[in-house]
Amino acid sequence: MSMEHRRHSTVAPPVTGESKHNPTTPWNCYLRELSKQKKYQEALTVYRHMLRSSFFPNTFTFPVLLKSCALLSLPLTGSQLHSHVIKTGSQPDPYTRSSLINMYSKSSLPHLARKVFDEEAINLTISYNAMLSGYSSNSMISEAVNLFHKMRREVSFSVNSVTMLGLVSGFTLPGHLKLGVCLHACGFKFGFESDLSVANSFLTMYVKCGEVDYARQLFDEIPVKDLITWNAMISGYAQNGHARSVLELYFEMKKGGVNPDPVTLLGVLCSCANLGAQGIGREVERKIEQLGFRSNSFLTNALINMYARCGNLVRAREVFDCMDERNRSVVSWTAIIGGYGIHGEGEIAVELFDAMVRSGVKPDRTVFVSVLSACSHAGLTEKGLNYFDEMVSEYDLQPGPEHYSCLVDLLGRAGRLKEAMDLIDSMKVKPDGAVWGALLGACKIHRNVELAEVAFQHVIELEPTNIGYYVLLSNVYSDAKNLDGVLKVRVMMRDRKLRKDPGCSYVEYKGKMHIFYSGDKSHPQVKEIYRMLDELENLVKEIRQSDNKCQGKSEEPLIGAGVHSEKLALAFGLLNTKPGTDITVMKNLRVCVDCHVFFKLVSKIVNRQFIVRDTTRFHSFKNGVCSCKDYW
Repeated sequence: MSMEHRRHSTVAPPVTGESKHNPTTPWNCYLRELSKQKKYQEALTVYRHMLRSSFFPNTFTFPVLLKSCALLSLPLTGSQLHSHVIKTGSQPDPYTRSSLINMYSKSSLPHLARKVFDEEAINLTISYNAMLSGYSSNSMISEAVNLFHKMRREVSFSVNSVTMLGLVSGFTLPGHLKLGVCLHACGFKFGFESDLSVANSFLTMYVKCGEVDYARQLFDEIPVKDLITWNAMISGYAQNGHARSVLELYFEMKKGGVNPDPVTLLGVLCSCANLGAQGIGREVERKIEQLGFRSNSFLTNALINMYARCGNLVRAREVFDCMDERNRSVVSWTAIIGGYGIHGEGEIAVELFDAMVRSGVKPDRTVFVSVLSACSHAGLTEKGLNYFDEMVSEYDLQPGPEHYSCLVDLLGRAGRLKEAMDLIDSMKVKPDGAVWGALLGACKIHRNVELAEVAFQHVIELEPTNIGYYVLLSNVYSDAKNLDGVLKVRVMMRDRKLRKDPGCSYVEYKGKMHIFYSGDKSHPQVKEIYRMLDELENLVKEIRQSDNKCQGKSEEPLIGAGVHSEKLALAFGLLNTKPGTDITVMKNLRVCVDCHVFFKLVSKIVNRQFIVRDTTRFHSFKNGVCSCKDYW
């Protein structure tokens, strides 16, 4: 027996009595079985052996093989199969035709798919569905809509759920919303309101178009929800920054007896990270263990990120260290490096980056953002500059605005404002708002009014409604005792109808997130909270008056500074936790200087550690000192 015959004899189908009547039938059965087992490459190998064995394909052979080519992205092989279809001497049947359309569409060749579609004078619903799905998957929305109208004219009342599913899958951008709403109305007209798969597809569409309120309305109208329904809504809330809604929905899902899958838990962990809900995140980790998802690298990376962003670097590092080294992707390294970076542990972040490179993992653009940011927060200026140079020279990665933003921040924090400005002037890409914002923030730190005005003029051209930049310039003027400048910014904000986002802070207590706003008096413990805050303010005032050094470092308190949200959250934490317990506060804005001094002094008064995460970084207050060393 020849080597070739021995090699192929292992894939030949068994010969049965049926083959006497139709010799191709056993081959087709074998090919279908391989397809069911997702052995697509093996199916193509078996087909080649079938041809060598002088057995000829028929209409039942080609759909399976074309599906394999589509899923393996093998357009050349698919084209060869197309020629085999033609060589059979007959027109393709509807299933083969739709398989050809699907194969070309998935190979990003929709024009060839349409050519196949147009070769038939009268297309059936199955061909229309394949072509509609092909257009949608290739983001050719106008072509899909036009074909849908043509289908309704030519094949009246033959629109089915597959039609809707294929068409709606392409509606993924805010600009598609109007068309999506019209299509949703068509779904009702055709009687698909009770079809769960169609409802789930429209739910996903609203989420992708950024309309979570529409999505939630549809979600509430679905009488019997499956896991896909829950995941679509949870993921939608998570992707659009509605972290509290994610957790509320997750608890509702648990009460309904629906078991989560990795998609569910990923959305919940991301929301825990955003809110600082470490207790809930720990429960999710136990659920991961219970359901056997520990080997899922996406969940492991999300756990690292969650613990790091909740202020628990120790546990984040434990999860990272427990990963099999072979499963540590650049995403895993980015999560742990970024975690140390936002905690001000730049030296460790740098060590981890170097360890990643030694392990053979190639850095990407995202991990460079993390390590550059870490260098900035820790004052590792020269190290950051070296990494920026290596990014281009060693890894051939062209820096984007996000990398330049980190570098401007790095130089600006170090007081090297002229170099930061020169860097912006020499950028190979157009500076965005974040780049000029970084320079403006540096001017605030170093009280450079002239350069701050230059940075401000550029940044408001790019982001005219970003209230944070107006506040920054106002603070620059305030530090310089320039009341006319402060007034000018306030008039500008008023004329443009801009209002500062209300400051809010979160504290997790007994598995529940407690939220506080500046001047908030809605909490059930409001009287006790304000009483505690008054006592602390008096103690801090006494210390500031007696300690000239501390008083010299602080700035004049802002109006209403005594009721900033982080102070209320801290008072609540002190009231409800045992002495010695660390208190973690998450804030949606940058912590002000007055509150920063307040937290430092209170940590010394009550002998407790406080961890505050603002929009910039983590601050760990202990014994009257902050981990940022007042460099933030």
